[in-house]
Amino acid sequence: MKSTLGRLAALSSCLLLSSQLMAEPNRPECIAPAKPGGGFDLTCKLAQSGLKDAGLLEEPMRVTYMPGGVGAVAYNAVVAQRPDEPGTITAFSSGSLLNLAQGKFGRYDEDAVRWLAGIGTDYGAISVRADSPYKNLDDLIAAMKKDPASVVFGAGATIGGQDWMQTALIAREADVDPKKLRYVAFEGGGETLTAMLGGHVQVTSSGLGEVAPQLEAGKIRVLAVLSDERLPGDLSNIPTAKEQGYDITWPVIRGFYMGPEVSDEDYNWWKTQFDTLLAKPEFAELREQRDLFPLNMTGEELTAFVNKQVKDYKDLAAEFGLVK
Repeated sequence: MKSTLGRLAALSSCLLLSSQLMAEPNRPECIAPAKPGGGFDLTCKLAQSGLKDAGLLEEPMRVTYMPGGVGAVAYNAVVAQRPDEPGTITAFSSGSLLNLAQGKFGRYDEDAVRWLAGIGTDYGAISVRADSPYKNLDDLIAAMKKDPASVVFGAGATIGGQDWMQTALIAREADVDPKKLRYVAFEGGGETLTAMLGGHVQVTSSGLGEVAPQLEAGKIRVLAVLSDERLPGDLSNIPTAKEQGYDITWPVIRGFYMGPEVSDEDYNWWKTQFDTLLAKPEFAELREQRDLFPLNMTGEELTAFVNKQVKDYKDLAAEFGLVK
């Protein structure tokens, strides 16, 4: 009897220790590496809502903003100053990986953080105001061919960034040197869209999810979505670049990473929460409401995906003369 009680006590002690090790971190935070209103903000708020609604976080997760270098400031801050914070996750996108491929995050590369979860895919989009003379991609490319400097592009990144790369791919299809385009860089998709609606730029290159609310409000027109096929649902009326005769696609992964010194216990706690979240039909609906599409990856699978993406982006950047 004593032996049985002893085993039960030991088991209870182990379960308590496991519970403590896997406890929810205090003051959970999601860093959006740009100003409010863009894709990073959308990514953090999707996780914020999803984890809360699913009961996977007892304490509400706050969203904080750390703009600069299209993710570079946040990446460096997490690695150098906040490497072991158990409650902090930071949003990233394919644009982050493209910048890493070009060495734009300083001395840190893709191995400097712990890649946590990919929660959705967006697609690149080329948009104009609803009253723009450009009705389709042919109109835009014709104007670019006639006079590349006559079209003012706005995007939430500098030359070499994800949004610039989308314009460069269009320029390549038009046999135009992308360096001859007029390009205005903003800190995040929210600023870019505001500038276009205000008439300061004529065309925006962004993720579709970033412009979806203005599209729904009838304030903009999407000339092309950079997906292989037309998207489902309410977005099915938007033509792809491919169907208009231009072989351009640009999927945009959205997800999170953590600091390099976060303990395995804390990392695995977050991984478990995201594994659980991504399997829920309710989260799929929440993601769809934000015009994102399924991409469920965590842990080692995501890390392998990131490493391959960075390698592919290095090749693309070399093609456009952005790296040696």
